[in-house]
Amino acid sequence: MRIIFGFLSGLLGALAGWLGLAFAIAALAGPDRDGGIAMGAFFDIGPIGGVIGFAAGVWLFVRLGVVSDSMASPDAATASRARISRPYVIILLLLIGAIVWTVWYELIRSPYLTHGFMTLELQFRLPQGMTLPPDKADVQIEVGEGRGSAIIDLTNRWRGHDGERQAILATASLMYKTSHRTVTLTMPGVPAQTWLLDLASDPDPTPSFSGWHLPNGAPAARGIELNYRLKADR
Repeated sequence: MRIIFGFLSGLLGALAGWLGLAFAIAALAGPDRDGGIAMGAFFDIGPIGGVIGFAAGVWLFVRLGVVSDSMASPDAATASRARISRPYVIILLLLIGAIVWTVWYELIRSPYLTHGFMTLELQFRLPQGMTLPPDKADVQIEVGEGRGSAIIDLTNRWRGHDGERQAILATASLMYKTSHRTVTLTMPGVPAQTWLLDLASDPDPTPSFSGWHLPNGAPAARGIELNYRLKADR
């Protein structure tokens, strides 16, 4: 039993040392746009911290996890034996349980979409007679994805039209499972417009664009309308 708990203590130390050293190196290196520094820190330098952490975990178990227990013999002589410390084992098992739950959540009950990154194509149709701003910098679009925000792409071909009505074309990259997704559009001279998307928490790609939707609480006339389509990136 001591060997098992000692090995588990070493594994926890290895995990802490690996991740701790990798994160420390990545933090000291500063911003990393392409992820090369972070990958190198995790796979090249992190194992060194893992070896050190494993040794430290075993050492902690020997020092703190094994305690002496005195027991009186029939001859009134005091004999001493070693036993495993219950508080140490409880803390060790709680940490292991937390790690197992985290792995289960990330891999089995993952917060990320089953299809991976998905592209949400957005089309905003302006009312008759309304014109687009001269610069795309004047167009602010935000896609709320649960507690976070999706990445918006408003390229040079952001201007569109539907007959005589002008339109704004944009895309957003979705990645998280959530039952609450919103789209907000802000332009000069126009109050912020917000739509609640009718998408499942873990949606499948949609075969075509949805119908046109007015923003929440907007009057039926002269409102900016939105339709959208969801595509899987893989």
